[in-house]
Amino acid sequence: MLYYLGIDGGGSKTTCAVGDETRLLATATAGPSNIVRCGEEQARQSLSQAVRQACAACAITPDQVVSTCIGGAGAARPELAAIVRSILAEILSSPIDVVGDMETSLEAAFGDGPGVIVIAGTGSIAFGRDNAGKTLRAGGWGFEIGDEGSAHWIGRSAISAVLRASDLHGDRVLSSALAQSLFKAWGVRSLLDLARAANSIPPPDFAALLPAVVNSGDDLAREVLAHAGRELSQLATVVIQRLFPEDLLECVPVAMIGGVFRHAAGVRDAFYNELKISAPRVQVLPNVVDPVDGALRMARKAAGIRS
Repeated sequence: MLYYLGIDGGGSKTTCAVGDETRLLATATAGPSNIVRCGEEQARQSLSQAVRQACAACAITPDQVVSTCIGGAGAARPELAAIVRSILAEILSSPIDVVGDMETSLEAAFGDGPGVIVIAGTGSIAFGRDNAGKTLRAGGWGFEIGDEGSAHWIGRSAISAVLRASDLHGDRVLSSALAQSLFKAWGVRSLLDLARAANSIPPPDFAALLPAVVNSGDDLAREVLAHAGRELSQLATVVIQRLFPEDLLECVPVAMIGGVFRHAAGVRDAFYNELKISAPRVQVLPNVVDPVDGALRMARKAAGIRS
């Protein structure tokens, strides 16, 4: 039997999937492997753990894998791709394709067909392909200057919302569910400590605040999440309007990718509602798509297997 490996290397976690020619056999999850965000050593540790655990789960060794594809944010940049490929070559003898997570996500959602994917994980981006194979992106410019609607953006926006509310309403904001959730997540006790932590160098992990925002459930949190959904819909609308003129495609399929969509219903709802207003032709896939499925398909395709 021949085995194939698909990997999704993200800024928060790494997922590895092992399959044969038609089936998914096992998956494993480890820590982050986005080199830009976590560094080469952390990426090496996470990739090694994910690959070895996924292979062990279906009782094979990494040497039995015949084709591997990994997708990640920014991973297609030649200098980063070379590092990722070198890391994986330490444990895998198979050919290794390194591509952007936009490509694996598009493959997972639509195969070779047209459509638009919106990724909202640690970062965010919209990416689409038309019937002629032309592609277009919007957003994805990095957390310092963009990545609207991402987990990083949500965490930072939630802190800003709490601090702005304190300016308007004083210490009453201290008793809000969102403020208390943020305090607990970062182990602080005051608004001043929260602001200091947010402005520290190196910058804190704002993306890790996503569960605190989602679970707090108060009005401030709901507005932050709704704003994130609207920002993501704007990215999708840019791609749809530029890539799919009215006369070329009656219905534009759109897929949601990433942990923000998966865990934040408020983001999903706002994204869908706003998108139906700005781009009525869209048909949003109901389930959040997993890019590791696309990476596994691309590993098979690289070996000549067409599913």
